[in-house]
Amino acid sequence: MLKKLRLKFSTLFSLSLLVVSLWAIANELHEYNYRDILNSLAAIPKSRLSWAIWLTALGYLVMIGYDILGFSYINRSLSWNKIALTNFISSAFSNTIGFALLTGSAIRYRFYSSWGVSKLAIAQVIAFANFTFWLGMFAVAGCLFLLNPLKIPTQLHLPFATVRPIGVIFLVLVAIYLLGSILIKQPLIIRGQEFRFPSFKISLVQIAISSFDWILAAAVLYAVLPTNISLSYLDFLGIYLLAMFAGVVSNVPGGLGVFETIILLILSSKVSGATILSSLLAYRGVYYFLPLLVAAGLLGLYEIRLRSANFKNISKL
Repeated sequence: MLKKLRLKFSTLFSLSLLVVSLWAIANELHEYNYRDILNSLAAIPKSRLSWAIWLTALGYLVMIGYDILGFSYINRSLSWNKIALTNFISSAFSNTIGFALLTGSAIRYRFYSSWGVSKLAIAQVIAFANFTFWLGMFAVAGCLFLLNPLKIPTQLHLPFATVRPIGVIFLVLVAIYLLGSILIKQPLIIRGQEFRFPSFKISLVQIAISSFDWILAAAVLYAVLPTNISLSYLDFLGIYLLAMFAGVVSNVPGGLGVFETIILLILSSKVSGATILSSLLAYRGVYYFLPLLVAAGLLGLYEIRLRSANFKNISKL
């Protein structure tokens, strides 16, 4: 009963954030019409879109490292092509649909269990991948927020004027994790579940892989922004991480609305809202929906082959 109430509250909270974010976007763009947005979208050079596609492909390739490192962490072996297929499909679905612990986990269980990986091992890989995802965010954002503090829009009503305090918190969390990997050798029991810190070497690789993932994801959107915008990549990376952090925490699918709201609030003083929205649409199309289409096709092919193999085995009996 309590779990159902928590799920309903989480869903209601996410929907509320989505509604508020869409209202904020509509309010920000009320002076533009859809033709402005379509014209700005058409004005994005094909070479920039091509760069965005290649950066997306590289980003999803880097994400495979989450699961490969996860299997190394639990001392299990599985062929890289199987890990790559599973990670790509789960990443594409969870990135776009949201609720990564449900969507991505379900796909990982579906694939890895069919290849003989135990439920406990799969759960450990999933937990490891999620930890890795956040470690990169905290490491990159922590350094950027501390060294190049971004001003937080007053419309967000946060208790900080800049992101520097958030950066300090992020870096402290990363430092605690690294110290734990050095000092704590015995497993910890958290809510009845056993948690073992990885080695210091694996922890550093976790941070490196995830940091590169976040850097590439931001580069995809930066590639389709107007070329005349006076904004360096490092400055934009800080904005992207703040917006993405809010979007991920919101649990709204793909951070839809929440992410766009923050990007619009910060960049609207540099370029028109219609132009920003067209770049965001291009970004979502390239980074989210294109991989999702490929992943859906691969998932369909896998299921067809699996059913065909099962049918042949039944026919032989």
